[in-house]
Amino acid sequence: MANGNIHALRIGSFTKSFREAPLTMTTLAGLVPPDLNAHIHIHDENVEKLDPPKYLNYDLIAISAMTGTAVRAYEIADYYRRHGKTVVLGGIHVSIYPEEAKEHADCIVVGYAEKIWPMLLRDFVQKKMKARYDCPDESELENLPHARRDLQNSLRYVMPNTIMATRGCPHVCDFCTIPVVSKKYSKRPVNEIAAEVATLKGKRFAINDVSLIEDREWSIALFKQLAPLKKVWGGLCVFKIYKDKELMHWLKKSGCKYMLVGFESLSQHALKTIYKGFNQVEDYQEGMKVFHDHGIAIQGCFVFGFDHDTQNVFAETVEQVNKLKIDIPRYSIYTPYPETALFKRLVNENRVLTKDWSLYDTQHVVIRPANMTPEKLHEGFRWAYQETFKFLSISKRTIQANLDWPITFVGNLAYNIYVKRLYSTEVYVQPAFYEMIGNGHTHKEAVKQLGMNSVWLPDQLETR
Repeated sequence: MANGNIHALRIGSFTKSFREAPLTMTTLAGLVPPDLNAHIHIHDENVEKLDPPKYLNYDLIAISAMTGTAVRAYEIADYYRRHGKTVVLGGIHVSIYPEEAKEHADCIVVGYAEKIWPMLLRDFVQKKMKARYDCPDESELENLPHARRDLQNSLRYVMPNTIMATRGCPHVCDFCTIPVVSKKYSKRPVNEIAAEVATLKGKRFAINDVSLIEDREWSIALFKQLAPLKKVWGGLCVFKIYKDKELMHWLKKSGCKYMLVGFESLSQHALKTIYKGFNQVEDYQEGMKVFHDHGIAIQGCFVFGFDHDTQNVFAETVEQVNKLKIDIPRYSIYTPYPETALFKRLVNENRVLTKDWSLYDTQHVVIRPANMTPEKLHEGFRWAYQETFKFLSISKRTIQANLDWPITFVGNLAYNIYVKRLYSTEVYVQPAFYEMIGNGHTHKEAVKQLGMNSVWLPDQLETR
């Protein structure tokens, strides 16, 4: 799995991710046919630096990448192909830009791989692997094997137990890639999810779906089956579920202690323009109280750089985050991921500064904002993080008697560390930097010619 510029705690050579353990590779490992007698190794560059020669004795190298890690994935793929290894590339970016990805792989997988992965492996063994496999967008997710969590180093993740319960999302927010790759909202059978949860070691787990609670009856049925397991868990949901008393009752009974919610903006106009008008700003205060009354901490996500945003947005957002008592705030920069509605619009408006995918991590400015310069957007983004994660601000937000304190503590610790990193290096956002990259200069060359001291970019793989 290619490296992502994620939030992590680093002590010497040891890295611990503050996020949930990824599921892609462990799920695929569970799908490997037993009769192939395959030796499987999973390497997650988010938590452990890759030593490329270490894996030259493997027959097949499979790499999964998001847009922000695509450049890194291609570097790794090119390295192994130069050494005569067979490389398979997959992941959401490959599904969006298969023609780009195929230049770096012997085989690409387009779409979700569960239905074709065993066939691909058998084809490889029989020396008839195709150059491309297209996966059906199945409406149901039945009879999936349990993820091979035994192949991951659980010590590397704050949350090593991760579960998939649903796939897709019925909403079409303009910056989200989910509608680009899948038009369906699918659900696993409730009894299969509960059975897998029962096998997990430890008390805590996470459901990493982008929008878990879209089918009310299915959700309540799931929560009723989770309740007797006496586990503690968290996931992602739309904010408006707080209005459903029965649903909230069973959510609490199931052991839910935290939810990630995309508030995105404090402007109803901005929410409408990104097709997320179902969020109602006027409900935020009441909704936060309901979640807290049910003992559920909220990680609230806000985006800077909407066309409606002026430079006042940073101070206004920080003020409201504290007032609403958002337990773990998270900020990002409006980013036009490939082929989304936002991407197409901003390309037509000539407002995309770069298509260097390594900068598409929501932490770099890659667009020309409507009402401020790229520099002001990045400065405001950094300022908001610094103000939000000062000790006094953290204390005001997180002292809640009935919440799970370890969750809020670890979450705020992660972002406190992240703020220090954010301010430790210079991030260049002037168009001149992106123009040099677009003309073929390396990041280091651009930094040197523009007289910069440093630049914060994803790690680069030394393969020569």
